[in-house]
Amino acid sequence: MTKTIGWIVGALLGAAALVWGVQWWQARTAPAVAPPPVVQAPEPEPPAPTAPKIEHPIERAQDGQSIPPPQVALDASDAPLRDALANLFKGDRLPEFVQPMNLIRHIVATIDNLPREKIAPRLMPVRPTPGVLATITAGESLVIAPDNSARYAPVVAVVQGVDTKQLVAVYVRFYPLFQQAYRELGYPDGYFNDRLVFVIDHLIATPDFKTPIALVQPKVLYQYADPALEALSSGQKAMIRVGPDHAAALKAKLREIRNEVTGSTVAR
Repeated sequence: MTKTIGWIVGALLGAAALVWGVQWWQARTAPAVAPPPVVQAPEPEPPAPTAPKIEHPIERAQDGQSIPPPQVALDASDAPLRDALANLFKGDRLPEFVQPMNLIRHIVATIDNLPREKIAPRLMPVRPTPGVLATITAGESLVIAPDNSARYAPVVAVVQGVDTKQLVAVYVRFYPLFQQAYRELGYPDGYFNDRLVFVIDHLIATPDFKTPIALVQPKVLYQYADPALEALSSGQKAMIRVGPDHAAALKAKLREIRNEVTGSTVAR
C-alpha cells in the first residue's frame, strides 16, 4: 500500500515537471509578440466661449428705430448731452439740480449702485435736495414729518413733465457711450440696457409703506426704526424718503421709461 501511494505521488510530480518543462520550452522558442499599441482617445476640445445673453437689446427701444453712431467721444460728451437734455425742459436749459460734468459716467455709476446699500454722493448726476430731513416727535417716537416730502416736489414735477419718448430718444442716440461707460465701470461683458431695466424693476418693487415712518438716530445719521425698511437698498430707501404720493408718481414714470427702452407695451 505504501509503495502504491509513493508511486502515485511520484507520477503526479513527474507529470507536473513535464508540463512545466514544455511551457518553459515554448516560452523560449515562441517569437516575441509586441503588445498592441494603446490608442488614446483625443482630448475633447474646450467649448467655445459664448457671449452673455442680452435680454433687452437697445435696438428694440422705440419700435426698433436705428441707432446712429455717436458723434463724439465719451470724454467730450458733456456739452452735446447737456444740449440734448436741455431741449426736454422748458426754457431749453437743464434744471439746476443736474450736475453738468461727467454726466454719462455719473448716470451709469448711479444707476448701477441704486440696488446696492450705498451710493457715493460724488458720483451722482444730480445735486442733493436742498434742506434737511424734517422730523417730528410722535409720542415717544421720532418720525419723518408729513411736510418733508415737499422738499422733493420740484424734482418730481420736473421728472413728471419730461416727455418719456423724447427722453428715451436721447438715451438711444447716446447709448454707445452709456455702454462704453458701463464697461469701463468694470463690466467688460455687461450690457447697460439690461442693467437699467433691472434697476427700474427694482425701484418699482419698492414695498408700499404707511406714514408716519419711525426713525432712530444711533449716531449722526438717521436710520429707519423698522429693520425691514433699513435693510432696503439705497434706491428703495430714496423712494420711501420722498413720500408715498411722490413714490407713486415716480413709479408711473419708471414704467413708461421701461416700456420705451424695451420696446414693450405691457405696463408693469
